[in-house]
Amino acid sequence: MSQDMEQYAKSGEEKIKEAFKEKDWVEIRTNDSWALFKIMGEFVEGYEKMSRIGPCVSIFGSARTKPDNPYYQLGVDVAYKLTQQGFGIITGGGPGIMEAGNKGAKAGGGKSVGLNIELPFEQEPNPFIDPDKNLDFDYFFVRKVMFVKYSQGFVVLPGGFGTLDELFESLTLIQTYKIGKFPIVLVGSSYWSGLVDWMKEAVLAQEKNINPQDLDLFKVVDSADDAVKIIVDFYSQYSLKPNF
Repeated sequence: MSQDMEQYAKSGEEKIKEAFKEKDWVEIRTNDSWALFKIMGEFVEGYEKMSRIGPCVSIFGSARTKPDNPYYQLGVDVAYKLTQQGFGIITGGGPGIMEAGNKGAKAGGGKSVGLNIELPFEQEPNPFIDPDKNLDFDYFFVRKVMFVKYSQGFVVLPGGFGTLDELFESLTLIQTYKIGKFPIVLVGSSYWSGLVDWMKEAVLAQEKNINPQDLDLFKVVDSADDAVKIIVDFYSQYSLKPNF
């Protein structure tokens, strides 16, 4: 284990111990009040900057994907082709698929937004984000609000827990009518097929924890062209076309 990871593990242990520690009212009020101000500040800054960006698509995916991975190039291609259709690109602002999305947006002359989260490892802003559209967050939940509030579609490439969290957050909000039925596209059928089969067989057929139509909330494709087509075709139903 690296020194940074050891420090991170110790920090995690301290947080667990802190959760069981008895606190007096003054300490609770002081800590929570300052946290609320910080949360409000992140929302205010996010709303002020994001409200002016125009139509965008969020691209989710792993921070660990290397540039020589085919999915990295797919991320670049999807972002580039979306900018040619008038969409800006929002990513988590870090390396891997996020970097690929911002790189494609930059190459396509579109808006390139990065919603960076402060982490003890992995996450550093990538160099392809527009300087005035690089936001930093301490709180995951504030960051996720920015993703869903200011996106007109979601493209999800292979990723880990964070990517799955973002995917199911989007699906849940659409399923429960908290946001509009924006298109969700999963790119890479070989990666996503196991998850989709599990949702069909276990979640739907076996336990009936979702409705059959919930599986229509997303599409699975393998190419950048197909991913972009789904989003463009969706908005053509409403005679809507974004502009730069």
